[in-house]
Amino acid sequence: MSNPLKPRRARPGPPSHADQDPEIPSKSQLKRASDALQQLGKDLLSLPDSRLAQIEMDETLRIALRDGKKITAHEGKRRQMQYIGKLMRRVDPAPFEEAVTAFKLGHAVDQLKLHRLEGLRDELLASDEALQRYIAEHPGVDVQQLRSLVRSARKDAAAQPESRSGRGFRELFQFLKSVPEAE
Repeated sequence: MSNPLKPRRARPGPPSHADQDPEIPSKSQLKRASDALQQLGKDLLSLPDSRLAQIEMDETLRIALRDGKKITAHEGKRRQMQYIGKLMRRVDPAPFEEAVTAFKLGHAVDQLKLHRLEGLRDELLASDEALQRYIAEHPGVDVQQLRSLVRSARKDAAAQPESRSGRGFRELFQFLKSVPEAE
């Protein structure tokens, strides 16, 4: 039996949540932060070299990113990403996040423009009213060339699937892409 006059000793073990200092991040928080920096490193690898050159960074990190783009082996890529994440802990991630966000936003805007142009091409092929409306909205457009391209694309669409070349569709799309946006 235990002696009631003798104080009990606390058992050794991990501290409870109540004992932890709120200023010190937990191991899980540190791991999440490390994973987020690794993901930012992956996003940086998706940027073209011209964009990476515009970002001010430590030369060691620049070399690690350049090497990371060259590595194709799975395990080598994983280890390089860990190294990039380690290097990212030493720098302020804000400029890198801004660069990645700006690139993704620009890419999304480009994709939306291409989808809009594809829809416009389909409208022009579907009806002459859409063609007339487009000519009215874009007064500087070369009407003769536009009509010729629409005619060629319609002819290509009417052909049997085996004999279609798709050239008319592509040329019309390239023409629409080259026309400046109407204000």
